[in-house]
Amino acid sequence: MNEADIPIDIHAGKLQDWLVSRRIVNKNWHQYVREVRSKISNALTDMPAHDGLVQLLKGAHINYFHCQQIIDILKTTEADSRNVFGRYGSQRMKDWQDIIRLYEKDSLYLAEAAQILVRNINYEIPGIRKQIKHFEQLSVDSEKKIVDLQRSERAVHGEYKALCKQLGIVGENVRQELVAKVKELPDMLNKIAATVPELKKAIELYTAFLGTEECVSVLRHVATAGNTTVYEFLYSEPPLSVEPPPIKFVIEEEAAAVSDNAIDFGDNGGEIDFGDSADIDFNVDTGEIKLEAGEIDWGAPEEAASEPNEEGIDFSISLEESGIVVESAGNAGGVAKGDEAYSICDSPVHRERFINELLELESFLKMRMYELSTADSVHILSLTMMDNFPDHDAKSLSQMLAQVDVVYSNIDSKQIQHLHQIKHSPKYVDILSSKLKQKLVAIDKMKDTEKLMHEKAINFRQQSIDLKPTLTKIIEQTGILQGHIEKDISKRYKNRVVNLMGTNL
Repeated sequence: MNEADIPIDIHAGKLQDWLVSRRIVNKNWHQYVREVRSKISNALTDMPAHDGLVQLLKGAHINYFHCQQIIDILKTTEADSRNVFGRYGSQRMKDWQDIIRLYEKDSLYLAEAAQILVRNINYEIPGIRKQIKHFEQLSVDSEKKIVDLQRSERAVHGEYKALCKQLGIVGENVRQELVAKVKELPDMLNKIAATVPELKKAIELYTAFLGTEECVSVLRHVATAGNTTVYEFLYSEPPLSVEPPPIKFVIEEEAAAVSDNAIDFGDNGGEIDFGDSADIDFNVDTGEIKLEAGEIDWGAPEEAASEPNEEGIDFSISLEESGIVVESAGNAGGVAKGDEAYSICDSPVHRERFINELLELESFLKMRMYELSTADSVHILSLTMMDNFPDHDAKSLSQMLAQVDVVYSNIDSKQIQHLHQIKHSPKYVDILSSKLKQKLVAIDKMKDTEKLMHEKAINFRQQSIDLKPTLTKIIEQTGILQGHIEKDISKRYKNRVVNLMGTNL
């Protein structure tokens, strides 16, 4: 086999060691390349205006092969400085020819080209590819975050709408809508109370079981008389007038100073001035109080009663003339005030009793249902009161239980609970409106974050796009440099084929 046909395979990562081992380049070539790089920097400061030079020098690391191309261009631009001997008088040409001579000494250009090739293959190209992949991944992550934020935004918005629907408001002006919704609470409670008479059979059954009329008194009263005032429930008669406590929806802050209605004790630092003790006559003689039975007068003559006393007070004025009204004994003709002015379903105390009695009645009915559904029902019923009520079977008990569940679910609904808390707790409306406002604020923050993530996704995607031409160009330049190196080495070995392995361009 002809030696010229045998290729020379060199691993790119070991190219510099291969050149040094073959004595093609000096092992101390790093010390001389600095001078060349310095001359190239100085020469680049004085270059003619030429499109080819602009494209050549644009974003490229100048090496020996670039210098050869620059000289070829200068042969055209500096043609006027050429003398009859073929030499150029232009300083530009002299500078670049000097650079070429330094490069060719001990094949310095080949060592530098090998270094540039290895750096591009091992660092530059992988680094740019990694940056592009990183930016693409950041863009994908930002888009995923946008999807997650949109999902969370829909969830929070759904919670906001669900809570508004639960409260029975639109949600445009939460506080005002809640305050206005409280006015509908009495009608809502009356509608719930209108369904309580359906529980009379269950109440009668429970009363007969206990053998007393005092059980579930609140529930029985609502079933009979409706959602009356607490006053009527307590005293078994309606009041002449009702004075419900005022509803305060604005949290009042404590005054920092004493109000104008404060008591003024004078300028004695809060001390009460009783005057001179000598001016007060307690009718005491030497520490002994003398009382004689005949000296006490328990009445007054009619003449004295009709005349004003020394103080100017006339005690002869009748109660009618004075405007004082003395109410009769008992609660007849009374006024419902405070908690007694609320309806039973609206009063915090009696509403709790009403719900507890519903649960009590429900537990009783469930126990009866359990007794009827037990396998040994004959034995159990013989020990219970159900034998005394043959009309109440499992079907009727189930119907009673369903009616109790309807009343309980209505009175204990979330909307009624919220409205009741708003009416009886001035701070609750602020708490509830603040809770709804926080959801809107969270939605706004997610929208802002979503907008920011969208901008980041676009920015990352654009950066990856901008890097792709750079990657393409450096791969192209590396491929050209690889071809120059293979061609140069091939000339040194009788034009044998040289293959640089492991480039992976």
